[in-house]
Formats: sequence, C-alpha cells, structure tokens
Amino acid sequence: MPISPGLRIGRILGIPIYVHPSWMIIFVLITMSLAMQFTQEHPQWTSVQHWSVGVATSLLFFASVLFHELSHSVVARFYKIRVISITLFVFGGVARLGREPSKPIQEFNIAIAGPIASLVLALGFYSLTLFFPYAQMVGALAVWLGQTNAALALFNLLPGFPLDGGRVFRAIVWGVTKDFARATKIAGTSGKVVAYGMIVFGAWLGMTKGQWTSGLWLAFIGWFLLNAAQESVAQVAIRETLSGLHAADVMSHEIPTVPRNMSLEEYGHEVTRTGRRCHLVTTDDRLMGMMNVNALNSVARNDWGNMSVQAVMIPRDKILWARPEEPLLGLLERLVSADVNQMPVVTDTENDGAHIIGMITRDSILRVMQARSEVGSLTSTR
Repeated sequence: MPISPGLRIGRILGIPIYVHPSWMIIFVLITMSLAMQFTQEHPQWTSVQHWSVGVATSLLFFASVLFHELSHSVVARFYKIRVISITLFVFGGVARLGREPSKPIQEFNIAIAGPIASLVLALGFYSLTLFFPYAQMVGALAVWLGQTNAALALFNLLPGFPLDGGRVFRAIVWGVTKDFARATKIAGTSGKVVAYGMIVFGAWLGMTKGQWTSGLWLAFIGWFLLNAAQESVAQVAIRETLSGLHAADVMSHEIPTVPRNMSLEEYGHEVTRTGRRCHLVTTDDRLMGMMNVNALNSVARNDWGNMSVQAVMIPRDKILWARPEEPLLGLLERLVSADVNQMPVVTDTENDGAHIIGMITRDSILRVMQARSEVGSLTSTR
C-alpha cells in the first residue's frame, strides 16, 4: 500500500530519505520499552544510562531498517531501475522504485538483497557481543540489535507478498511460468494466506494466552500485509487493462492555451469558467511553458492581480512530454513518478521540430480504465 513520504531528512547515494509521521510512534514505543527492559535487567546502571542506551538502540534499529532498504535500492539501480525515495514508517521501511523489474532474476536479486543485508548486520552486532558482555551498555545494545536484525531478515523471508520473501516467491513463479501477471496473482494469494494467518494467530495470542499487546500488533501487521497484497493484485489488473493502449488512443485533441501576459486573477477566472486545470502558455503561436492550478495556488491569493502567468508557469524546458506511440502504462507510471497530472503529447516533423498534437491527463487514463473494466465485466457475463 502506498506510503505518503512524510518529512524529508536527507539524501543517501542520491536517494531522498523520508520519515513518515508513524515512525515517531514506534520510535517512542521502542525507546520506552527498551528503557524499561534495561532498567529491570541492569539495575546497576543509572537512569540516564537506561534511557541513553534505549534511544541509541532505537536509532540504530531504524538505521538498520534504512540499510535494509538501501540494499534493495543499490541492486535496483544496478539494473537501471530508478529509486524514487525511501520512507521509514511504522512497520519499517519501503523503497519506492520507478518501475517493476523486467526479468525474474532482477526481481529475485532486488528482493533477496534486503534479508541478506539484515543478516549481515545481525552477524556484525553478534560479533560485538564477543568483546562486550551483556552487562555493559555496548553489549546490551549489540545483543538486542543482533536478535532484532535476524528476526527482521527471517520475517521478511516469509512468502507473503509484498514482503521480500513474497517477491522472491513471485520471481521464482515468474521464471517458471514466464507470466508476470500470473506470478503476481499467485504471490498475492500467498500474501493473503500469510496475512490471514498472522491475524488469526494474533487473535489467538490475545484471547487464549492473554498476550494482547503482541497479539494486536501481529494482527495489525497482518491487516497491513493483507491490504498491500490486495493492492499488488489490483496493480496487475491495471497493467492488463492498459495493455495495448498508447498515448494517442487517450489524448484529447483540444489544446487549451493562455497568453503569457494574462494575470493570475484572469487565469483563475478561466479555470473556474472552463473547469480545465492545465493550459499551455503561448506568445505569437510559440510555446513558452505550461500553467496549471498547482502553480496558481503556489501564489498568495492577494497577489494574483499583480502577477502574470509567465511569472509562475512551468518553463518549456522543464515540461514533461509524451509521444503518441508511448505505451499508456509506462506513461501513467511517469505521471505518478513525477507527481504531475497532465502532459502534452508531441510529435516530430521534418522541418518545424516538435508539434503539440494533444493533451493527456491522469483523469483521462482513469476513465479509460473504468470503461474497459466495465465492458470487460459485461462481456464476461454473456
């Protein structure tokens, strides 16, 4: 399931790193739990030591999760797959890739890299325990992180899509069947079985063993995986729905334009009058840029009368283009990846260069998906 980026905290290897607000919840809970655990197991430590080791262990745990996701990202980039971002959230982390792997071996290697990285960390922290006993702060920290990273690796190897193990399972099925869609559906079903199993086991822990905290947490993770597995299967349905379609099949031939000297106040009226959220900016029939509602709303309402469209438009050299022959699925992925709602469709001529022949929007693609889905449903009932 998609995770909103949250707060950006920096870049590693050129990849933006985000912290989701839910991360703060689990960070506080883990820190408090560790501080209480260390208080009971190490009464000789001071209160400052208990909390210091608790905070340090929590930070290193999330650094371990980040290392796990970076391992996925490094392998993905080896296969020329763009990594859009990494987000730390309540259940760990997620690396957002620009596209799916094109071969089963790519899927397998990208997926297995995470658990391998966690096992390497587990061994590294275990090696520290050989030099620092558990009674010392470094030793206590190393024991917890070693066990947790080992558990993280083993948990992610469960064949529950979209866990790493589920992706490894999909890669294997994909390699055997040579059918990505079928492999995803099979892995998605496996993911649902694992998710339901976690929910049932969590409920059993709570009701029969009285372990309500562990049971509820396990059931909550199962519910999250269930939703993620269902969404992954739905994404395959989208691929099948858009298969064979190109930008030219969906684009609108109406190309709304506005002059560059139009005030933002006038542009606002044009948007509300026509309902169009995107316009190309022209002067003397030459393309200057693109204007949309997002650019309009980036300016304070009181300044609309004093500023022109040219001042806030997207310049021509920064506009994303689509070609009429571009597959619609790849185009939709580009729209989502770039977080834009529309693109001009251009074609080349021998003498005059690129010419705009239409506009394509996310809404137009969604309408086609809905129509195709409805027609498919009607056809299947006959």
